[in-house]
Amino acid sequence: MEVSCQKITKYFPTRNGLVAALNQIDLHVRSHEFLCVVGPSGCGKTTLLKIIAGIQAPTSGTIHFIDPPSKNVLRCAMVFQDHGLFPWMNILDNVAFGLETQGVTPPVRRKAAAQWLDAIGLAPFAKNYPHELSGGMRQRAALGRAFIANTPVLLMDEPFSALDAQMRVILQAELTQLWAERKQTVVYVTHDIDEAILLGDRILVMSRRPGRILEEYPVSLPRPRLLQQLDLPAIAELKSRIWRTIQAEVQPILREPQS
Repeated sequence: MEVSCQKITKYFPTRNGLVAALNQIDLHVRSHEFLCVVGPSGCGKTTLLKIIAGIQAPTSGTIHFIDPPSKNVLRCAMVFQDHGLFPWMNILDNVAFGLETQGVTPPVRRKAAAQWLDAIGLAPFAKNYPHELSGGMRQRAALGRAFIANTPVLLMDEPFSALDAQMRVILQAELTQLWAERKQTVVYVTHDIDEAILLGDRILVMSRRPGRILEEYPVSLPRPRLLQQLDLPAIAELKSRIWRTIQAEVQPILREPQS
């Protein structure tokens, strides 16, 4: 499924009046594309994901889903930075939740969830609760819940930022393998330029608030990708260009007087 955002603008009310979070965002995500979005903190990346997901409404602008699924199928699933698992549900029921929202019967959704847990190495923990799992295991369960819902579009908001470097590399590899098998359309928000290069087909850089699209960078690395490839001269230059674009947005913020 393709996603087209046209002139998306978002204001939030505050005690001091309206604050602009997004300004005239034009964005087209191709079918089966893995699109990464980077930018300064507070630039509206998460707000953009929530608007695409339908969690928030834009103040103005439109979103079109090209070739949307039938009415009984969810268009989007979202993976959050803090995994978003329900603490009162065991891991099996958490992973099955996306199917529950689609009206899938308990035996069918639990069988499907059990198969996914087995595939991602969490079958022994099916009856455990989130607080009994490590951070990496919880995030792996969150990935399973998103993929099992089998939505055409997957939205990911810095899902690995709270994990240690080794676990991030492991889950990045698992994510790309799952995506290669399912070929969902992915919009992935991250602060990590290396991560964006390793995962993305294309990288968009957003401005400081109010967020707008500044630059688009295609990633030419063939898949599967390895950490060592980040040292290739062409990739090092790509990373430098992306960083310079972000740096130009961050420096004015750092020079602002502190209240």
